[in-house]
Amino acid sequence: MVEFSTRRMLVNASPSDCFDVVVDFEQYPQWVPDIKEARVLRRDDSGAGGLVAFRAAAMGRSVTYTLKYFYGSNPLRVAWRLVEGDQVRHLDGEYELAPSADDEGKTLITYSLAAELAVAVPGFVKRRAESRIMQAALDQLRRRIESVSAERAQRRG
Repeated sequence: MVEFSTRRMLVNASPSDCFDVVVDFEQYPQWVPDIKEARVLRRDDSGAGGLVAFRAAAMGRSVTYTLKYFYGSNPLRVAWRLVEGDQVRHLDGEYELAPSADDEGKTLITYSLAAELAVAVPGFVKRRAESRIMQAALDQLRRRIESVSAERAQRRG
């Protein structure tokens, strides 16, 4: 059964700084502990990753999957769909990056994920793992974005 979840967080960076981190797939292994390898197999006309292969550690196993990426603007949006995977049947999601209405210079990130593993897992275990994975992903993303944004600000002035 496909499980769908959405989480939101506020980040101290512009939507464009957030977007730059999200689409820099080759750097994922440096800041996402479970991602061991990320290779862009095909780029779209703008040079952004269109097809990306990942190797990750999950539940004590090595998992490989390939995602096809789609991009939108206003607000910035990065969506993906599973093309193939050895331990997952379904892995679709998106980041929506919108300027904060209340806090200038901040971005509201909405992270949505729909996933189904190829291996049967009890529902309560799946929900607990999913919650941890989403929270860890957002925490890691926030740290990376705010670090990159701070480095850029220091270089500018």
